[in-house]
Amino acid sequence: MNVQPYLSFEGRAQEAIDFYRSALGAQVEAIMQFKDAPPDMQANMPNKDKVMHSAFKVGDTTIMATDGQCSGKSEFSGITLTINASSDAEAEKLFNALAQGGKVNMPMAETFFATRFGMVADKFGVGWMVLHAKQP
Repeated sequence: MNVQPYLSFEGRAQEAIDFYRSALGAQVEAIMQFKDAPPDMQANMPNKDKVMHSAFKVGDTTIMATDGQCSGKSEFSGITLTINASSDAEAEKLFNALAQGGKVNMPMAETFFATRFGMVADKFGVGWMVLHAKQP
């Protein structure tokens, strides 16, 4: 079994994908716009140049994204994505990149379970926890 996050950016998916490429080194696997759907399906679709479906990898995880209904109001409450960094330096780098234009909810610090841990909502409102776990 494999569970994958599917995020709806409600009109900002391409911007988000470009941000994650820059901030996290995301590798795009697929992008389909609404105009790529068969013509008979396009009648009720929002802006044809927006992202109908996309998939990109962050590390070993595939994240899927869409522009959904292009409402302009994406909400990501109740969901947080976690990055398990391989070093303190990587954790700091990724956290700082995600924080650009976003909101730091808990600054990077050492905790009882991690040498580096922080929480941030990126500029799209997606919640992230970034950590480098303490070794047992």
